[in-house]
Amino acid sequence: MITLTEITAATTAFLTTAAQLDDSHVRAPSLLPGWTRGHVLTHVARNADGGTRLLTWARTGVESYEYPSLDARAAEIEAGAGRPARALLEDVRQSAGRFAEAFTLMPDKAWDRTVQWTTGARHPAARAADARLTEVLIHHVDLDAGFTPDDWPPDFTSRQLTSVTAAFARRDNAPNLRLHTTDTGQDHGNGDHLVTGPGSALLAWLLGRSPGTALTGADQIHIPFLY
Repeated sequence: MITLTEITAATTAFLTTAAQLDDSHVRAPSLLPGWTRGHVLTHVARNADGGTRLLTWARTGVESYEYPSLDARAAEIEAGAGRPARALLEDVRQSAGRFAEAFTLMPDKAWDRTVQWTTGARHPAARAADARLTEVLIHHVDLDAGFTPDDWPPDFTSRQLTSVTAAFARRDNAPNLRLHTTDTGQDHGNGDHLVTGPGSALLAWLLGRSPGTALTGADQIHIPFLY
């Protein structure tokens, strides 16, 4: 299971980048179409609160949904995106602190309890820890402020390559991939389309954060956006 130490390290790095952004920076475009950096920062903050609610549900047994709805989630992000840089930074910092506190309060047995995400998917609460780390690390890249896929921890990259390749295998509109990481020698998937390259470059391509120009075999393969 993902540890709080991993999440805290990723969050600290994210906050360090966010602290360097001024009001003009947070109104500038992020790497996500239609979103400014302010949208990304607000999303990361609201994601922490959503995760906190899921962990509280698992710990107490009282239903506490991630978000009221996907529309409500989108509205919260839009409403918060235009705030000053200092307010955005403090929101990310404080919401991350609430998530860390909820994580610390979790008894061991609560991690296996099933909770429901806004999409309707039901998973053990431990998935909320994995989801939080994923959100922080991927959206750190989306800030387009110096942190790149090459800065992702190797363990995270390896786990995500396995997870995303498996997710693609379950989707009708996704290519049947077999990936080979040239830096670690690992293979992911057993599909017909072989794509090779460094692990971080492969993952960035799979997540729609790179056109795949550093990869071999990625030409003409359409990758559906996942996050």
